[in-house]
Amino acid sequence: MVRWEWVRQLRMAAIGMACSLVWGAAGAQAVDAAGLAKLGGELRGLAATGRLDVGAPWARRGDNGLLVKVIVAYEPRSETAVAALLGQVLSLGGAVHERYPTLNAMAVLVPAAKLLGLVQLPGVLSVSPNRPVVRSASLLERTSGASDAAVQTGTVFNGSGVGIAVLDSGIAWQHRHFAGKGLLALPRVRQAVDLRAASRLLTDGGFAVGLNLSNPALQLDLVKLLTTALQPLQRAVNADPNGHGTHVASVAAGDGGYQSLDSTGIAPGADLYDVRVLDENGVGNTSDVLAGIDWVIQRARLLNIRVLNLSLAADSTESHLTDPLARAARAAVGAGLVVVVAAGNHGRDESGREAYGTVGSPGHEPAVITVGAVNLRGTVGRADDGVTGFSSRGPTRGRQGGVGEPDNLLKPDLVAPGNALIGALAQDLSGARSGWNLLARTYPVLAAVPGAAQAPQQALMELSGTSIAAPVVAGAAALMLQANPGLTPPLVKAILQYTAQPLAQGNLLQQGAGLLNIEGAVRLAQALRTDIGPALEAGTLKAGDSLLARGRSLPAPQSVVAGQRFGWSRLVYAGGNHLLTGEALFARHQPIWDPTLGWTRRGVLQATVDYWPASARRVPRSISEAWARGTLRLVTPQVQLLDDVALARWDSPFLQTAELAASSGMGEGVVLGEGLVMREGLVMREGLVMREGLVMREGLVMREGLVMREGLVMRESGQGEPPGDRAPLLGEP
Repeated sequence: MVRWEWVRQLRMAAIGMACSLVWGAAGAQAVDAAGLAKLGGELRGLAATGRLDVGAPWARRGDNGLLVKVIVAYEPRSETAVAALLGQVLSLGGAVHERYPTLNAMAVLVPAAKLLGLVQLPGVLSVSPNRPVVRSASLLERTSGASDAAVQTGTVFNGSGVGIAVLDSGIAWQHRHFAGKGLLALPRVRQAVDLRAASRLLTDGGFAVGLNLSNPALQLDLVKLLTTALQPLQRAVNADPNGHGTHVASVAAGDGGYQSLDSTGIAPGADLYDVRVLDENGVGNTSDVLAGIDWVIQRARLLNIRVLNLSLAADSTESHLTDPLARAARAAVGAGLVVVVAAGNHGRDESGREAYGTVGSPGHEPAVITVGAVNLRGTVGRADDGVTGFSSRGPTRGRQGGVGEPDNLLKPDLVAPGNALIGALAQDLSGARSGWNLLARTYPVLAAVPGAAQAPQQALMELSGTSIAAPVVAGAAALMLQANPGLTPPLVKAILQYTAQPLAQGNLLQQGAGLLNIEGAVRLAQALRTDIGPALEAGTLKAGDSLLARGRSLPAPQSVVAGQRFGWSRLVYAGGNHLLTGEALFARHQPIWDPTLGWTRRGVLQATVDYWPASARRVPRSISEAWARGTLRLVTPQVQLLDDVALARWDSPFLQTAELAASSGMGEGVVLGEGLVMREGLVMREGLVMREGLVMREGLVMREGLVMREGLVMRESGQGEPPGDRAPLLGEP
C-alpha cells in the first residue's frame, strides 16, 4: 500500500507540473498578446519576430542588438510615478530623450528585444515608432470668399487679435509680409521657438543609451513658463532655411499688398507664432512635432493662440486612437485649439492611378480639420475649380495594433486652394539672393513669379500641395474667431463644412463637404452667441439651449463669391462616419460642440484638462482621456441624419458631394425625434461603413499603408503623367 501510495503521489506531482507548464505558457501567451496589442504598426511585427522587414530611420543595429526610437503614451500619473517610469525605461538599457507633460507621453530609446517589457510597465498605454515627419509639400482672398465677407457683413475681418501657431520649418520674421503697422511696429511673428534644438543635442543620431534628457523639473516650472511666455521675439539670422514654413505662414496671415502683385493671405492681421519642428530639409521626427504641440498647448491661453496649423504628415498605419500625432492633436482640440492639418499629397500612386485611403497622420484624427487641395485654374471664379490629382483621398485606413478592421473614417473634411499659390520667399538677413531658402535655390522656377518685384525681404515664390491648402483654412478659422471668439473647435469645423460649396465633381472621399467658403462661414459665425465656449466651461450651456445671438436668425444657406451665387453643402461629419444636416445643428446647442468630447463611430472619448492651480485655468498641466460610460446625448432632436440617404447607395462613401448636398436641401434626411444618444457607453448607430468588398473592386486603388514619397509638389500638371519624387512640375492651363 505504501508503495502504491508513493506511485500515486508521484503521478499527481507530474500532472501538477505539466498543468503548471501549460498554464504558465498560456499565461505568457496572454501577456504577450496584451503587450503586442499596445504596440503600434511596425513594432508589432518586430516584437513578434525580432525582424524589421524594411529599413526605418527610427531603428539601428548596434553592438548590443537592434535599438528603436519610440513614443510612449502613459496614464496620467504623479511626478513620483513618472520619475519611477523613467527609471524603469532606463533600466531596460535605453535612454529618455524628451517628455511631453500635457500629452502624457515621452520619447525614448529601447532595445527592440525589450519592447514587450516596455509595454508591460505600469501605466503604459501604447508604444509607437518615432516616425519621420515631412512637410506635405490677391487671387486667394477673392476666390476664397475672404474679401466678400466684408461686403456681406459690413465689417472688415483680418484675424486681428487671434494667434496662429505654425508648426513647420520656421518663419522669416523680417519679411515684409509679416511687418506690423506703423514705422515702429514690431513684426507680427510674436514669438519663435526652435524645437529641433532638442534633437540636435542627441549624440550618435539619438541612438546613445543611458541618457535621461527629459528634465521634468525644468519642463514643469510654471513660473518659468509664465515669464518666458511674454518674452519678445528672438530674431534669428536665418529663421527659415528651408522656406516652406514662411510660405505657409504667409498664406495664412501674410500681408502682400506692398506691390502690384498682391499676395495677401487670408488673415493679414493675425499674430503668428513660429514653432520650428522641421529642419532645413523640411524633415523632422514625431517627437519634434509632439514637443511643438505640447509647447503650444501650454501657452495657448496666455498668448491667445486659437489656431494650430500642421502642414506636415507622417507615414502611419496606426489607428487614430493610438497614433501619437493623432493623440496629441486630439489633446490640443480638447484644450480649445482649432487644429488644421494637411491631408497629404498621395492622391495618386506610382503609376499615376487615383489612390484612396492615403490620408496621413495626424490628418486621420476625426477631431482635426483635414484639408485637401483644389486647383483654381488661375481664375477668380470658382466654376472651373477642381480637386487636384495629388490631394490625398479618404477613408482613413489605420488599424489598432496593426490588426482588425481599419478605422475607415470620412476624410478629408473639406478642400481649399492649394495649387500654385504665391506667398513669401524666406531669406536670411543679408537680403542677397545667395541667402534665399533651400527650396528657391534648388528649384529656381519656384521664384520665377511673373510681376513680382523680387526685392530684399519682399520676394515671392510659388508652392503647391495640401500643405499650402491647410493654412488657407487656418486663416479662415482666425477670421471666424475674430468675428465670434466664443466658437469652439468642433463648431468651427462644422461651420466650415456646412457653408462649403459642393464642387460639381468629387465624392466625399475626394472633396469632403466641398470647397472653403469664408463669406458664408463668417456670416454664420456672426449669427451665433459669443459666449459658447465660456458657457460650456462654466457648465451653464445645456443640450438644446439656443445658440443664436440676441436678435439674430440663421442666414440663408447660400453665398455670392466672386460674382457667383451657390448653395451651401449643409453637410457636417460627426462621429467619423455620420452625415448630419439641418438648421437645428446651429440653432440649438449640440453636445458634440464640446471640444472635450471625441465621438468616433461606436464610442466617445472624454478628455479631461488638468490646469495648474495657480494659473487661473490658463496653463494646462496634463490632458487625459477615457471612454465615456453611461448615457450621453450627442445630438438633440430635430437634427437631420443623412446616413440612410447615402446608404441607399452601395458605394455610399463614393457618392458625389453635390448629390448629397442636393438631398440635404430637399429635406431628404431622417429627422431625429430623440436625437443621437450613447447608452451604456455605446452609440447604436454605425453610420457610413466602407465595405471591404468595395475596397477590392476592380480599378480601385486602396492604400493599406502610406509610402513616404512626399517630394516637392510644385504645380499640378494637367497632362496625366505619373508623379515622381519631384513631380508634377508642369503648370496646368
